[in-house]
Amino acid sequence: MEHSFAPFATGAATAPVIARVETVILDLPTIRPHKLSVATMNGQVLMLVRVHCSDGVIGVGEGTTIGGLAYGGESPESMKTNIDTWFAPLMLGQDATRVQALMARIGQMVRDNRFAKCAVETALLDAQGKRLGLPVSELLGGRRRDRLPVAWTLASGDTARDIAEAQQMLDLRRHRVFKLKIGARPIRDDIAHVAAIKAALGDRGAVRVDVNMAWSELDAAFGMAALADVGCELVEQPVAATAALVRLARRFPVALMADESLTGPESAFELARVQGADVFAVKLEQSGGAWNALRVAAIADAAGIGLYGGTMLEGPVGTVISAHAFATFAKLDWGTELFGPLLLTEDILAQPLVYSDFQLTVPDGPGLGVTLDEDRVAFFARDGIRRTISLPAAQTAGKI
Repeated sequence: MEHSFAPFATGAATAPVIARVETVILDLPTIRPHKLSVATMNGQVLMLVRVHCSDGVIGVGEGTTIGGLAYGGESPESMKTNIDTWFAPLMLGQDATRVQALMARIGQMVRDNRFAKCAVETALLDAQGKRLGLPVSELLGGRRRDRLPVAWTLASGDTARDIAEAQQMLDLRRHRVFKLKIGARPIRDDIAHVAAIKAALGDRGAVRVDVNMAWSELDAAFGMAALADVGCELVEQPVAATAALVRLARRFPVALMADESLTGPESAFELARVQGADVFAVKLEQSGGAWNALRVAAIADAAGIGLYGGTMLEGPVGTVISAHAFATFAKLDWGTELFGPLLLTEDILAQPLVYSDFQLTVPDGPGLGVTLDEDRVAFFARDGIRRTISLPAAQTAGKI
């Protein structure tokens, strides 16, 4: 593939430009099957992107989905293909310090692909933070907190196992808020499952549920009333349609949270306008990146809607960029769900993230503040998938 680049004007200051874009797929095992209403995950697939800049700085980003294409229209494999084929040619030779300008350029030429855009934006922010010696949270407006409360999802599908898992998390002081994945079984069985877990935990742990759009509106009306009676404090996306969310909102003494309905600032505005949720689950990948996630949070804040830091079960890189963004939120009343790395049996960081006293510590080093263990990355890389698109060295001083 050939690219033409216009050189800088003679005597003009030269900013570092993007010289190479590299992608790789990793296949990582999980500690147990993770059952959702849409799929059962027996492992996690990550797409890592590295952006190499002409000043020697390398930024890292990650793209991840839940259950392959069962959840949405992108997969780690499609992200890799689209970054290699479409994103990289738009990026090569461009000013690496102008993150928002470059993402706007990509946005003009690439429709949708929010997860892939998030991965690329993360890598650009990581590189710029390293270049300036600042954590990404400072590039996003400045952190307001150094630690984030983290919920744990119980998704084995077995009531006794979920109770034992929750009690272990409480004893380890790792989590005290638990979200149950329901919707795959008959609704009365799900209610009994939730009731048994809440009764076993008592006041030691809060219980929430995620239905992943599996219920009809009639089922949701019955289910939300029953869940409130057994002590559940929040129901996430019980139905698919926004109109149905509006009709369900504020009918029951349990919070209603939007998740799949949120695909960026425009959908957030519409949900806020029609009063379709009490809480927004903000996810960086679903929003299209950190900057868009901040816009979603600002809309929620202006509308008096609560905020929850959601997850796509990202690995450590995707989790860290989310942590940096959530650390800047003015309000985060419902905490976060950034437990993705804990679901993996293997770590790909040189120094693992720190989870303690029910919270995640947000790294304070430059950029994302984490370093990949390259040996582990190479070990878990999927054979035959790695590909690199490079800009000839002679052209790294120019830009389109």
